Amino acid sequence: MPTVSVRIGDDDKAELDEVAQLLEQDRSTTMRQALREGVETLRTRHAVERYQSDDVSVNEAARLAGVSIAEWLEIAQERGLTTQLGETELSFDAERATEL
Repeated sequence: MPTVSVRIGDDDKAELDEVAQLLEQDRSTTMRQALREGVETLRTRHAVERYQSDDVSVNEAARLAGVSIAEWLEIAQERGLTTQLGETELSFDAERATEL
């Protein structure tokens, strides 16, 4: 497993240590968990923004978020997302979904 170094402020370190203690785990485990969850959140946020602005299709939004199309459709429904995709794009997405 590679090692990555990052500098954080005293307040962030104190917060990290507090969360690690709450979760009853060491700081490294807490950092890895926070990184995984943070990356997931950032990917989803980016996909939501691109999808909502009609820049990407359902298929592409799912790829950007790092989830399956079914998972993306759940995310979209939970967030009340709408899009103005045309019939062509929707047909393409439906075909791609059946291939998976």
